[in-house]
Amino acid sequence: MFVHSNFALVTNNITANITAPLSCYHVPIADTGYFSPLIADFLTGREPLRSFYEYNPLQPDFKRAMLLKAEQPLRRDILADALYHQYKGIEIREEVRANIGLLQATNTFTVCTAHQPNIFTGYLYFVYKILQTIKLAQDLQRQYPDKHFVPVYYMGSEDADLDELGSIFLDGGKLTWNTEQTGAVGRMETKGLETLIEQIGNSIGYAPHAPELLEMLKKAYLGHSNIQEATLSLVNDLFGCYGLVVLIPDNPAFKQQLIPVMEEELWRQSSEAIVSKTIANLSEHYKVQANPREINLFYLDRNIRQRIVKDGELWRILHTSLSFTGEELKKELYEHPERFSPNVILRGILQETILPNIAFIGGGGEVAYWLELKDLFRHHKVPYPVILLRNSFLWINKDQHDRQQKLGIKTDGLFEDTGLLINRYVHEHTNAALVLREEYAAIEKLFSAIEEKAKSIDITLVATTNAEKSRAIKSIGKLEHKFLRAEKKKFEWQAEQINQLKARLFPGNSLQERKENFLPYYAQYGPAFFDHLLRFLNPVTDQFCIIAEE
Repeated sequence: MFVHSNFALVTNNITANITAPLSCYHVPIADTGYFSPLIADFLTGREPLRSFYEYNPLQPDFKRAMLLKAEQPLRRDILADALYHQYKGIEIREEVRANIGLLQATNTFTVCTAHQPNIFTGYLYFVYKILQTIKLAQDLQRQYPDKHFVPVYYMGSEDADLDELGSIFLDGGKLTWNTEQTGAVGRMETKGLETLIEQIGNSIGYAPHAPELLEMLKKAYLGHSNIQEATLSLVNDLFGCYGLVVLIPDNPAFKQQLIPVMEEELWRQSSEAIVSKTIANLSEHYKVQANPREINLFYLDRNIRQRIVKDGELWRILHTSLSFTGEELKKELYEHPERFSPNVILRGILQETILPNIAFIGGGGEVAYWLELKDLFRHHKVPYPVILLRNSFLWINKDQHDRQQKLGIKTDGLFEDTGLLINRYVHEHTNAALVLREEYAAIEKLFSAIEEKAKSIDITLVATTNAEKSRAIKSIGKLEHKFLRAEKKKFEWQAEQINQLKARLFPGNSLQERKENFLPYYAQYGPAFFDHLLRFLNPVTDQFCIIAEE
């Protein structure tokens, strides 16, 4: 089942290149087959999952979230000062400057999404998460005009997984940043990325907005010394016009505020016991996303980000020669809090400690691990935010949409298995009788009569009769399969068209947003790409949105 709405193209951006009207279709996320049972139950508020989060994700009580957040002691002055300092050397837009200023007011709240600094933004859903954060802030501003709402992108720059963060998919291929650097990706130098930018130019250079986009990439990655600064520059150029504030938590001023939590983690290891208890209950029904460690902190310095482990009376840094006594560790924590990096279990606590945040927007995996953390938030007396699943989109260009219509594939049918789609097409368009219903009925009738005769002769013959009936039915089924296979040869062209359409819309049998990058879309449509997504975007929803050029 899907809902369809049609919008004529209206945009204030005179450089828009979408000349066809756009249609928007909605399919329930749970019906797409691409989301876990946990996410389906999260969206419906179904037990036993409902007790693991605070607010209904489709009818969130933002007013209550604001009331609870207003009671939390926050260092808004430190937040604003750190953000202004972070933007030094960046061409800060007035919309961003104004929003940083507003963060100092007690009636200002943030809505937030988080993501690592993947090179060139990584996957398409990166921009979807940010745009949803922007749209939610806009919607809340209209709903609560006496308050202010600032959209924030919280950069996970301390992630050390270069294998995931150092590649993008473009033109069906993978572009990878070959560097020997180690440690937090955000701190890595941008050396070597000029080659990838050149390759990107070769791929998208023909598109109308490619020149301005390539200039943004060069400005970001060739004009800044490390990945987190480059990502800040790029995201600011792309989304600063909407007032989006980028926050890099790799900052002593921010980590200073987490010292009490980190001190408890290092000496008492309370997170493991609290979260493990939650996981024990959650795992009775669902797959667990993240497991706590004894100590849920990394040590971060220069080119290392390694786990901290307790070893007798010492705290050791794995895979290094570094170790600390209790006294040395406490001195290190208080003098250099920036050298301590929370893992996935404590990352949200840092985020909600430094921000006046009321809502967090995350993907399926992020939602899953946030559901493990409510009791940990309560333990540390940090308000647990509204958790929202990020919006999902499928963008279908005009050529693809025309092909879809010619093939007669319904919008919700796009999510079906390719083989099933082809079989359905053959069944709907063939003149041959591929389903042997009458033959099945004849077999049933024949063996019913034989069974009656068997009963009258010897009751033990009934089992033999039923076995022969099963074999006959299987034989009819094999014939049906052969009939279909033979008939499909007459529709080879249409089958290939279906295969090609599915491969383009679901690259690698994955969702488009989980594989592709935003670069070719922006190069083609320019800033209008974001404007159109914002128009169709509903920040609180359980629907998957398909946008098609008519």
